Amino acid sequence: MLYAIIAEDVADSLSKRLAARPQHLQRLNILQDQGRLVLAGPHPAIDSDNPGDAGFSGSLIVAEFASRQEAQNWADADPYISAGVYARVTVKPFKQVFPQ
Repeated sequence: MLYAIIAEDVADSLSKRLAARPQHLQRLNILQDQGRLVLAGPHPAIDSDNPGDAGFSGSLIVAEFASRQEAQNWADADPYISAGVYARVTVKPFKQVFPQ
């Protein structure tokens, strides 16, 4: 089943994000290589694809996991957690309707 992992950043998270980004992307690449990643990306803190120093306010990942607990365990092990980037992470089942 698909799960949405919705994360909210702490204030002024940009430097922490940049430091942990290679490890964060490595995990996403594994999901992608396994054919389980639907989409992933950050929420810019301002209305721009490249927010610069404004940074990001959180992230969204939609991926396939065997269970909600597996998705939660995967989210809990994200390097952004241990680096102090995320203030809160929510894992919810997700039903993709579009695109078909």
